[in-house]
Amino acid sequence: MWWWTTDRWLLGAVVILLALGVLLSFAASPAAAARMNVGDPFHFAVRQSVFAVAAAIVLLSVSMMDVRGVRRTAFFVYLISIVVMIALPFIGHEAKGATRWIHIAGFTFQPSEFMKPALIVLVAWMFAEGQKGQGVPGVSIAFALYGLSVGLLLIQPDVGQTVLITVAFGAAFWMAGVPLSWVMLLGGAAVVGLSSTYYLFPHVASRVDRFLRPEQADTHQVDRAAEAIAAGGLFGRGPGEGVMKRHVPDLHTDFIYSVAAEEYGLVFSLLLISLFAFIVIRGLYRAMKLTDPFEQVAAAGLFVLIGQQTFINVAVNLHMIPTKGMTLPFISYGGSSMLAIALTMGMALALTRRRPGAYGHDGLGQNAFA
Repeated sequence: MWWWTTDRWLLGAVVILLALGVLLSFAASPAAAARMNVGDPFHFAVRQSVFAVAAAIVLLSVSMMDVRGVRRTAFFVYLISIVVMIALPFIGHEAKGATRWIHIAGFTFQPSEFMKPALIVLVAWMFAEGQKGQGVPGVSIAFALYGLSVGLLLIQPDVGQTVLITVAFGAAFWMAGVPLSWVMLLGGAAVVGLSSTYYLFPHVASRVDRFLRPEQADTHQVDRAAEAIAAGGLFGRGPGEGVMKRHVPDLHTDFIYSVAAEEYGLVFSLLLISLFAFIVIRGLYRAMKLTDPFEQVAAAGLFVLIGQQTFINVAVNLHMIPTKGMTLPFISYGGSSMLAIALTMGMALALTRRRPGAYGHDGLGQNAFA
């Protein structure tokens, strides 16, 4: 049965995050609605609750798949996402100088969010096929998939997502057991490519300049977020009592962490970060115990993806890195983000399920996930 083969600790941690996401959406929604002139103060909270239910359905459904089902799902999700990304310059919705979304039946859909986990699964599959020595150019196909994805992301442009999939791709590349020289070559190319975006994209240069020279630039967004975090103190102002959050742009999406810090304090913020850390560390531990190369690399890559996205969001809120529109998994408002991260976690849970031979003779018993 699915229940007895799934890592219930990981599943429980995700359920807690979904519940916290809904809780924090009720804290952020009134201020966000007021800033955006939305009549219903709980407009975003109600929608986030719907997204959370849909995400739970997606996560549970995908986590019940077998390995073949995960590969097939990744293939079709990647194919559809790439097709939509190719069409974005013609049918997409432009906002803040980027064309990353399309509107469908009143909802905003961002295809790159779904492309990310699908890409990681596919490149892990190709790496595994290439290692079998049966003439399949797995590494070449994996790089082609990665190159196509990066090219389409930079057209939008979306440098943040490019960095995210590059880190996850590099992690999968390294875990696939390729020569260290190849890994170093990829890392060097990534550094050069990332550095070049400063000169190729004005908005990247602007954000980096604001980060490096805040006294000479407009840092309103991060300053307000920092003030909200500082105002929370150790235990916060209390549920619904946040004041500084009203001045934080994008408080219900990219800066939801600052809302949590102001209303619930430093202790809650650290517990939230610890919950993400638990998911990533336990997930990577389970992934490394898997015996199948594809399952191991794919599962680990998916957990790296979740961890990296969490790190970027929190680091931006704490002004540790330049600002980037990156959502906090399961917490930030957004349908595409919520469903895509549910797909990511669902695939990771499916790949780390206890199956005959999946973990070899490592001593994992029937109660390994209890």
